[in-house]
Amino acid sequence: MTQREQVHDSPTGWVAEHINDYVESDGAKGHMWKGVPTLLLTTLGRHSGKRRRSALIYGRLGDAYVVVGSKGGAVNHPLWYLNLRANPEVEIQVGPERLKAHARDATEEERPGLWEQMTGLWPAYNDYQKRTDRQIPVVVIDPI
Repeated sequence: MTQREQVHDSPTGWVAEHINDYVESDGAKGHMWKGVPTLLLTTLGRHSGKRRRSALIYGRLGDAYVVVGSKGGAVNHPLWYLNLRANPEVEIQVGPERLKAHARDATEEERPGLWEQMTGLWPAYNDYQKRTDRQIPVVVIDPI
């Protein structure tokens, strides 16, 4: 397996454990986390070229998936978001299903409704937004 083919999981301990459980169980463990659905997002590192995997809460928009780049309200965007901005062709795993996809920011028209949907799933997103001056991204992931 080459460096590009190998997937590098989040270095954050509990996130890495979540991802490992998700992958090892083919989504049986980890898809539902604290009562909300999660997916695994794999992006291509914008500087390193390495494949990077994160676990994210998701909602739906038709056949598409919706995720939020909150990073707990940190000053900077999460690295996965910066990576998909540089290269929007991503991979996701939703339960046992693995898909190639294209990621994009929600449009100005989509954003209010999607933000409401996502804060309905995870109310803490509202608190995260209060902690930062940046607009937390709402991302739509369209399977290819």
